[in-house]
Amino acid sequence: MDIIKIDQNLCMGCQECVKVCPAYAIGGEPLKPQTIVSERCIKCGQCVQICKSYISPVGKDVARYEKIREERGIPKVVKEPLFAAYNVCHIDKVKEALRNPSMITMVQCAPAVRVAIAEDFNETLGTLSPGRLAAALKKLGFDYVYDTNFAADLTIMEEGTELIKRITQGGVLPMFTSCCPAWVQFIEHTYPELTDHLSTCKSPQQMQGVIEKTYGAKMNQILPENIFSVSVMPCTSKQFECNREEMQDSGYRDVDVVLTTRELAWLLKEEQIEFSSLAEQGFDQPLGDYSGAGTIFGVTGGVMEAAIRTGYELLTGQSIPQVEITQVRGTQGYRTSNIQIGELNLKVAVVTGLTGIIELLETVKNGVCDLHFIEVMTCPEGCISGGGQPKLLLDQDRPEAYAKRREALLKHDVSLKVRKSHENPSIKKLYQDYLEQPNSEIAHHLLHTKYKRSTSV
Repeated sequence: MDIIKIDQNLCMGCQECVKVCPAYAIGGEPLKPQTIVSERCIKCGQCVQICKSYISPVGKDVARYEKIREERGIPKVVKEPLFAAYNVCHIDKVKEALRNPSMITMVQCAPAVRVAIAEDFNETLGTLSPGRLAAALKKLGFDYVYDTNFAADLTIMEEGTELIKRITQGGVLPMFTSCCPAWVQFIEHTYPELTDHLSTCKSPQQMQGVIEKTYGAKMNQILPENIFSVSVMPCTSKQFECNREEMQDSGYRDVDVVLTTRELAWLLKEEQIEFSSLAEQGFDQPLGDYSGAGTIFGVTGGVMEAAIRTGYELLTGQSIPQVEITQVRGTQGYRTSNIQIGELNLKVAVVTGLTGIIELLETVKNGVCDLHFIEVMTCPEGCISGGGQPKLLLDQDRPEAYAKRREALLKHDVSLKVRKSHENPSIKKLYQDYLEQPNSEIAHHLLHTKYKRSTSV
C-alpha cells in the first residue's frame, strides 16, 4: 500500500522533498515532477510537511481543486491548499465505523497529538489540550476514548525488562528502540542483517491496539470481533505499521485504521465540532491512565529517559535520585551519554533524524559499537515533528513550533503526580489481572514481535 504519494500534475520539481527524505526514496530532474521509489519509501511523511507545490481553493482552478480534494477523500468543509506530496486519507473508514451500530469503536491518541491539534484551530503553537482532545473524540461518537500514553508506559515495562535481560544474560547489543515504524522499515530495507538489534517490543500504538481487543474486550464484556480500533497519530508511517502482517496477535487486526493529527482536525471541522470551545473531559479508564514517562515519548530522547527512570529502579531497587534525565534530551542529531545505574555504567545514544545513521549502523555491523541502548526517531525532532502533524506553511515557523510542542510535553510530565511507568497503577493492575509480569509468555505473545526485511503491504 502506497501511503505517501506525489501528484505529478501538481509537483513543480522544487526538490525540497528530495532534500528532506531520510531514505533517499524521492528523485527526478529539477523543475520536473518528482517520483517516489515505493520499495525504499519508509512513509515518514517529511516530504508532505515540506512540500511547497500546491493548488489553491480560490481563484481560477476551483473546479480542479474540488476534484482533487474529492479524489483524496478530504471533507468538503476543508478549504486549504492541496499540496503535491500527500498521505492517503482514511477519514471515510472511520466515519463508516462510527455509523455502524454493530461496531464498538475504540480510539487512542498519541502524546504528540495533544500538543499540535489546536494549531489547526488557530490556537497558539504548542498548545497542550488533552482534555479537549478527549472531549472531541467523545463528541464524534467513539464508544471508548483511550490514550496511547498508557501503552507507552506498557512499552517501557516490556522494553526495559528486555534490555536488562540482554545486558545481564548476554543478549544482542546494542538494542535499538522499535517505537518508530519508519526507522524499523529503514533498517529492514538497508541493514536487514541488523534487525536482531531491534527491541522485539511492538510500538505503543500496536500494544494499545492488541490490549484493547484482548484485555479491554474482556474487561468491557465485548466480543473482540465487534471492536473497531482507531488510533490518532502524528505519524504517517503508523498507517503502514497497523497493516503489517505481524500486527494481529489479538486474533484480529490489532489497529484497524490510523488518522493523522491533521486528518482528525479535518473530521472535527466536517462534524462542526468547535474544538476551541469544548469543555475538558478525561480519557476512559483504565486504558487511558498514564504517567509523565508515557507523555515524553512524543519528544526525542523521551523513550530513553522514560526507560532509564524505570530501568534504574528495576536494577537497583532504589528510587532514582533525579527523575529528569536531562543528558539524553536535545533536538536534532546524534548524542551519547553514560548513565550510572548501580554498578552498571549504561552507555546510551539518542539519534534524531537519520542523517549519519549509516555510519552508526556500520559500527554495529562491524562489532565496534560500544553502546548498550540506542533510541532512534526518523523525524527531525521526534514525534512532535511527524509527517501527520499540522502542516507548517512557513519554514521559519518550524523551530518555534517544535520548541513549543516539546516544552508543552515536558511541562505536562512535570505536572503529573505519577512520572514513572512502573508506578502507573493501571499498568500494575494490567499485569496483576492479565499479563502476569513483564516479558511473560502472554506478554511476549501479545506485545512483542519479530521484525524482518519488509515489502510494501
